[in-house]
Amino acid sequence: MKKGLPVGYAAKLPRLDAIFDRLETVGSHEDLQDVSVAVRDLYGIDHIVYHWVSSTGEQYGVGTYDRIWVNHYLEKGYLRIDPVVLGCFQRFHPVDWKRLDWSSRAARAFQKDALAHGVGNQGFSIPIRGPNGQFALFTVNHSSNDDIWAGFAETNRRDFILVAYEFNTAALRLEPDRTPETAQALSPREVDAMTLLAVGLSRAQVAEELSISEHTLRVYIESARFKLGAMNTTHAVARALARGLIVV
Repeated sequence: MKKGLPVGYAAKLPRLDAIFDRLETVGSHEDLQDVSVAVRDLYGIDHIVYHWVSSTGEQYGVGTYDRIWVNHYLEKGYLRIDPVVLGCFQRFHPVDWKRLDWSSRAARAFQKDALAHGVGNQGFSIPIRGPNGQFALFTVNHSSNDDIWAGFAETNRRDFILVAYEFNTAALRLEPDRTPETAQALSPREVDAMTLLAVGLSRAQVAEELSISEHTLRVYIESARFKLGAMNTTHAVARALARGLIVV
């Protein structure tokens, strides 16, 4: 995205693996902050932000927005009108900011203020829901034209979903008195289904590849989703990949 980049995927992969390793060992919010900077630098974009609301209502954020903007955002109470927060709270799937509702006068004024404080005009946010009401939002943000951004977001979409859920897993470990989740093994058919979905096949294509009906495939997907504690199929695939249950 920035001049001198992009880095090819083969060259980027070892650095991405190193980031996953760091996320598995974070012991503080400061550690998460450091990883957010590493993710930003790896992808050559302006900003990475992770905002967490714990199951007890505690909130914190890590990321690369200028502290002046963060303080200004809080002072203005922008949380109430921010189309990214409001839009993502109503969704389960990743969303490009262009698809959110910026039509109100308040939203347009907020956007103008954000741009003046160094927030990029393009964004991609991933809403995450965890146990007992926990909610998080992982965002990548940059200044770019629509065509370049669309290609970048599509190319790196899966990476960002994985990073988002690994950030959230790390944040959940920081909750006091949290009981670790027990992992359940996937059946061979569930592994097959998750693997084929992970490489981009549609449900119809997966069913044909496995020589089963779409109804039977749905049973496998729902079973895998339950075992993984996932909110939806995208979340299930991300968790299966992150935990090494499937390899693509």
